[in-house]
Amino acid sequence: MHIAAIGGGNTAMKKTEIRKWTTNDSGKLADICSRADRAYLSNRLPDPYTTDDALFWLKMTEKNEGNQGIFRAILYEGEYVGNISVEKKEDVYAKDAEIGYFILPEFCSRGIATEAVRQICQEAFKTLDIIRITGLVYSPNIPSKRVLEKNGFVCEGLMKQAVDKNGSIYDLCIYGKYR
Repeated sequence: MHIAAIGGGNTAMKKTEIRKWTTNDSGKLADICSRADRAYLSNRLPDPYTTDDALFWLKMTEKNEGNQGIFRAILYEGEYVGNISVEKKEDVYAKDAEIGYFILPEFCSRGIATEAVRQICQEAFKTLDIIRITGLVYSPNIPSKRVLEKNGFVCEGLMKQAVDKNGSIYDLCIYGKYR
């Protein structure tokens, strides 16, 4: 578990924590995934998101924690407000991992995602056998781009017309951060 430093700095740092998920958190995970803004999320996230969906995912994370990925709840002032993970890729891409995250809409624009990304990247580079973390962001998702940029991610390229989300075609921005 990471808790940000108490002295000085950004208010979100003082109040943002990332915490390992457990199977006891299935109700909390189902709640935040059901309330998530899905505009820029993968369609793999079930909708509605049930407790059974949460238990399936939590068991997978328990099995892969620390060797294939880092999976964390995002808490703000002790309240579950989002989800974040860094998952290793396979084969010739095994030294790379992909970051994914979301914050509930009512908690956006407070620096929470920025702080959670800082914390999980630090943990991922320390724990996983990786040399880079990749972030993939739909081109109109400016807030997510800013979160990555504030954490030292560099925009490496653009995949033109790579995403079909709810009938809208988006470019996909590729970001990288290196150990």
